[in-house]
Amino acid sequence: MRISTRSAVDPFIVMDVMQAAAAAEAAGRHIIHMEVGQPGTGAPKGARDALTRTMEEGPLGYTVALGLPALRARIAQMYGDWYNVDLDPARIVITPGSSGAFILAFTALFDTGDRVGIGAPGYPSYRQILRALALKPIDLPAMAENRYQPVPQDFAAMDLAGLLVASPANPTGTMLDRPAMTALIEACQGQGASFISDEIYHGVEYEKKAVSALEITNDAYVINSFSKYFSMTGWRVGWMVVPEDHVRVVERITQNMFICAPHASQVAALAAMDCEEELQTNMDVYRKNRALMLDGLPDAGFDRIAPPDGAFYVYADVSEITDDSRLLAAEILEKAGVAVTPGLDFDPARGHTTLRFSYARSTADISEGLERLKTFMACR
Repeated sequence: MRISTRSAVDPFIVMDVMQAAAAAEAAGRHIIHMEVGQPGTGAPKGARDALTRTMEEGPLGYTVALGLPALRARIAQMYGDWYNVDLDPARIVITPGSSGAFILAFTALFDTGDRVGIGAPGYPSYRQILRALALKPIDLPAMAENRYQPVPQDFAAMDLAGLLVASPANPTGTMLDRPAMTALIEACQGQGASFISDEIYHGVEYEKKAVSALEITNDAYVINSFSKYFSMTGWRVGWMVVPEDHVRVVERITQNMFICAPHASQVAALAAMDCEEELQTNMDVYRKNRALMLDGLPDAGFDRIAPPDGAFYVYADVSEITDDSRLLAAEILEKAGVAVTPGLDFDPARGHTTLRFSYARSTADISEGLERLKTFMACR
């Protein structure tokens, strides 16, 4: 049986690292996980309790394709609280995680062969989903002096159908301020290109609030998820805000591709939005972990880093240590018992000299992991 050309996507290397770490744990080793961008905490207690009550009241079936009206209204309220944006709930689409939102956005906005710009380094699945949909991802090599974020000059001479940006970004944790976000939006508008803003790490910020594209324009797709700030990775529920005249377009695609996001996850997500005390307790952990990483990584020898504004990652230039980040990551796992992600996932051209360290786990794990890294580098 033949295999389609669109299926020829690259593996998600971090998943391979997770598998190798799991094999080491199965052999009895204690592994410190700095490879995966997943909160060490679970869904808030209020979310779990709400789902239990709802399940006792009756069966959970399909919701309407756009999602539970109460959840859409609550998300719209959050945009008012966080960004002072008056958002019509009708523009919100509840999706099966942010991954489902990317599939819907790319399908709604682009035709076969369209070129879509993505910053490099960047989340690897952008590239692979675009390829699987017969679209052409165009890497825009972002520079350290621009905090690894794209700028209009990076795509000024390109014929792009769209641009996808992330702020806070994965793997760097850097953010676009309002002037930088505005410049990118205006550059896209000038070229007739669609603008997609991945805001999945909003809420996980440290010294200042992230800027939403919706503060600047209504002519954009904004994607978010309950996976990170709300600590609900396995529940697979996210959302997307689209222009008013795109709602019915996305609704039709959703009806056919997904029917709806999981009903149970939507119930839990709605309750999670009111668990602010628990969510801020999680943020206290990330703040402690970030401080530990910004001190401990340079102390261990990883001193060429982009200090993260948000998310829970540190991206390190290791070109003075190795020109094979995948081999170095494997060596760190084998000898130090710390799982880290080689940068090849995020930047195919330059990632052989970078590593990503996640600090989403417990503070005790982060402390021990840093000590192990220091010992490893001292003996290397």
